[in-house]
Order: sequence, then structure tokens, then C-alpha cells
Amino acid sequence: MNPAQAMRDPSRKGRVSRHLRMTSMPCSPRLAAAVAAITVLSSGPSVAMDDFLRASSSAPTAISLCGDSGDSTIKTADCKEAGTDRLVMQIDKAFDAALAKMPANVKPLLKRDQAWFNEMIIDAAEVLADSGEDELKQSFTEALRRRAAMLEGIASGRPGIAGKWVNAFGSITLTPADGGAYRLAADLRGDYGGDRRRTCKLTAELQPSGTAWLAGTVVIVADTPADKPKTDTATDAAAAPAKPPSLKLRRQGETLRIVGTIDDEDWDGLNDCSSMWQVTGSYFAAGKDAASDKADITFVAPTFDCTKPETATDEEICADPDLADNDQRLNRAWKALQPRLDEATRRALIDDQRNWVKSQTEQFPEFLHPAWNKQSSQVHFTVDARDHVDGLQRERLALLEGFDDKRSGLAGVWLAYNAIIKVTADGNGAVTAKGWKWEQGDWKAGCDYEMTGKMAGGAFRSDERRKNPDTLERDHAMLIVNRLDDAFAKKRTGKDGAEDSADEAKCRRRLDNSSTARLFPARPSPDIDNLKGSIR
Repeated sequence: MNPAQAMRDPSRKGRVSRHLRMTSMPCSPRLAAAVAAITVLSSGPSVAMDDFLRASSSAPTAISLCGDSGDSTIKTADCKEAGTDRLVMQIDKAFDAALAKMPANVKPLLKRDQAWFNEMIIDAAEVLADSGEDELKQSFTEALRRRAAMLEGIASGRPGIAGKWVNAFGSITLTPADGGAYRLAADLRGDYGGDRRRTCKLTAELQPSGTAWLAGTVVIVADTPADKPKTDTATDAAAAPAKPPSLKLRRQGETLRIVGTIDDEDWDGLNDCSSMWQVTGSYFAAGKDAASDKADITFVAPTFDCTKPETATDEEICADPDLADNDQRLNRAWKALQPRLDEATRRALIDDQRNWVKSQTEQFPEFLHPAWNKQSSQVHFTVDARDHVDGLQRERLALLEGFDDKRSGLAGVWLAYNAIIKVTADGNGAVTAKGWKWEQGDWKAGCDYEMTGKMAGGAFRSDERRKNPDTLERDHAMLIVNRLDDAFAKKRTGKDGAEDSADEAKCRRRLDNSSTARLFPARPSPDIDNLKGSIR
């Protein structure tokens, strides 16, 4: 999302939404895998970082609801009359006590959880201030009471998985079943005020998966008329969606990590689950552990210090064992790849890696609060945000671990931080190429690649007959797509091109964008073979 495209959330009373970036460019002192292996990307003090990129754990944890200043949502007198001030004090005290129980690498995750609750309750308070309905008042007070009780019940030292686990959006209860399986019951409640409530009650039976994760599909009970029995889609395949949502879980230190996956995008909740987009998260043990089960409680660490995460994406990587392991793999793959590269390719890949790290920094906050969801951007879409970070990491691993430095010719998959193209060639010299180029957070800036042509004299010749035809050129181990379009794009300033020499745009969504890209050879991988065009 470009700064000029920043929208105002009407629920925020004229303030720029916290989910949208300002005009400064992010400059993280840790350039992830690149920094660990490249001396030219040495770490240093952060000179500028947009607020929405920063780790949520760096925000104040005390709730700022009551007061008579312009920043306060509820007047002091109204807070006292409703008892809100006492509940806020109870929450702040309970949070401090809970935080003291946590090890250093989990403290930021509990701080993030509190920051997310604060964001949610402030949104609800603003809706309440505009409405004042008794039902909203009751819901608001209940949310504060639930949070206080949740924090007061947080415990540490649980050895296994069984029992109750909680976070800002609800609770999970796990009961041991046969064969190492667990029955999961979720009660999720995200209340942002008014009609912006996200509730979900679901169940699942999670089985050992052969990895450290327990995994299974959600049991969905479809709606049926009151005079007919409900259909259990776990046993009736005809009534089930094409692919029901799934869950997996494991311990990550003192937390329980749960990851939800919704592959069927048409699924929008059934019966008691209006939205499960907040099921992914870090959950904290609540109450005494009555069960005797045990689990591996290792905290899988990435390449950086999880006691001091700097960005929102850092926090999510620390929260998730798979993302942390991906971070380690990226570091190892980068180091192993460097000696195989010629100097020109190495320099270009370093620049591409810098840009990829910036993309990863933006990925989690961008999809946690998607600005294109104008009516609900304040909601925390944890499922989608985590999924996009994982996808971005896996794409990069496909390139770094599968870098095809021995490739000759044009055929194959080519990948960069902002583009992908697949080139195929037949025995008669015919060449086709399909793919796309994107700009982080802005689908309108994308370019689609659909090229046809043939090889002639060892070079690609496009079937296009125009001033600026499609081009595919090898440059050391790299592929340059549409090398000349940078120059042509600068001329396309008007609706139809300000100059006769501009030629028609290759990027149909925005005329002044260039389709030029420098890409790197990647071997086939399920993580990039079917990369879909969407907002990045």
C-alpha cells in the first residue's frame, strides 16, 4: 500500500488508521538471513521504522481508556460510574503478575497479546462512545471482565498439552484421547464493538502427524431445518466443503502454538462459528494442570533474539516453530549458495535479498490488518497473516535451496522478490512465458506476463509487433524480462501515454509502471510452481 493510498478508517474518528504506514521507509537493523552471511549488510541502529511495522510488544501494555484528555476514549466520570476504571486497574495488575511468571523469550508474546487486546477494546470503546446502547455497554464490560479473569488465571510450568489455554481472542481446551490424539474445543470471542464481533465455537480431533505437530480437520456441523437432525460433515462427505478448515498445534516453550488453515475461501463459518480467522495464535496456560500428559516444550528459536523482537513479523516468527525453523533454513541456504555464484549474480542477489527482507518485514502487519478490507481492517486476521509469512519464507527457500545455477537457456521457473515467470520451449523453438510482477501491498501496481515467440539465432523474438516488444535475455545466471520497459514506462504519464514514442503500457493496471524485472533460476517446487496472483 503506497503512502498516497492510505485510507482513513471511519471508526477511528479522523485519525489515520494504525494499520496504514506513514511515509518513512522501514530500515530494520536486522536484515534476517542476508545480514547473517553478508558483511555488506551489516547491522546497525534503526534510523526509521513505520509504527505499524514495529513489534506490538514494544507498545505500552497499560490500557488507556479513561481520562479527560483528548486521547482518552471514555471520560473519567463515566468510567467511575460504570466501574470501568476498576476493571482497567484489575487488568493492568493481573497482566503485570502474569508477565512476571513468563520466561524472557515468551514475555514479548504475552505483551503482544495484551497490546492486541488493548487495540480491540479501544475500538469497542469508540463504538460505544458513538452509540451508548445498553447491549453494547454490557458487551464491553463483559469483555473487560473476561480479560481480567483470563490474566489472573495464567499459569506457567505446564508440562504437556492438555488443559485450558487462553489469549486475547478466546480459549482452547484440550482433552487427551486414544492413541496420542487430543480433542480440541475452541471458544473464540473477538469483540471490536457493534457488529464487528468475531465469534467461533468449534471442535476438532487432532492426531499425531509424524512431526512435532498434532493435526486434524475442524468438525463442521451444517445448518439444517429445526425439524431435521443436523448433519455432521466430518462423517458425511457430501455435505462437507471441498476442503474443511484444519488445525495443527504444538508447544513453543511456555506457549501453545495453534495454526489454522482455511483452504476453501468460500467457507465463511457454519452454525456457531461466524469466523475462525483468529484461531491462529499463541495461547497461554490457564489454571492448574490436572492432567499428567507431557510434551516437548522446546522453544524453537530463529536466527535472532526473541527476547527483543523489533518488528511485528519478528514476533510472529518467534511465536511459531515452523516460521522460526524457516528462518534458520534461509540463513543456512544463503551461506551455502554464495560460493556457487559469479560476482554479477551475487551482487544482484544481495540487492534482491535486501528487498525480500523488507517484504517479509511488511508481510505480517499488512495481512494482520488488511487495509483493503475497509469495513473490518481493525480486526486481527491472524490466520491469513501467519499464512502469508509462511508462504513468503517457503518461496524464498525454494529459490535459495533450489537455485539452479547450472541452467542453460530460458526454460524453467525464474523468481525474484517481486516477480515470477515460467518459460517453456518446445523442440521447434516456440517459446511461451507466463507470470507476473507485483508491488508489496498494491494489487493495482501488478503486471501480468503472457509472452509468445520463438528462438532465432540463440535469442528470443517476441510475436508482438510493436515499438517495445516483450524480451527475455540471459545475464550471467539471471533472466532479464522486458529490459527496455523501464525507459518506455517513464514516458507514459498520460492516460494514453503523453508521448507518441511511449508505446502502449505493458502493465494494464497502472500505465506508468514498468514490467522490467531481474529474476533468478529456481528448480521446480510445490511452493512456487502454482504461485497465484493476488495482493502481496
